[in-house]
Amino acid sequence: MGVKPLEDRVLVKPIEAESKTASGIYLPEGAKEKPVRGQIIATGPGKRLDNGKRAEMTVRKGDTVVYGKYAGTEVEIKGIKHLILRESELLGVIEG
Repeated sequence: MGVKPLEDRVLVKPIEAESKTASGIYLPEGAKEKPVRGQIIATGPGKRLDNGKRAEMTVRKGDTVVYGKYAGTEVEIKGIKHLILRESELLGVIEG
């Protein structure tokens, strides 16, 4: 089963934060922060403009992005948690 986002939405696989601190202390599940970074798995075709054309998406499959802590809708695909977000909910693209 695959998911193809509609309009200006993107499918993001969250990148989990490290479970161990720099000093070597392991963090319990309850102490971990909710992920705010992820990799784009799929993008929609873009938002339809008033003239009938579609706006080009500014992010591509494979980009690593930053999003708000409580942004998007969580979905589970093949047992893996993903997020569906609007492109406008993305805060930035991590380069490099």
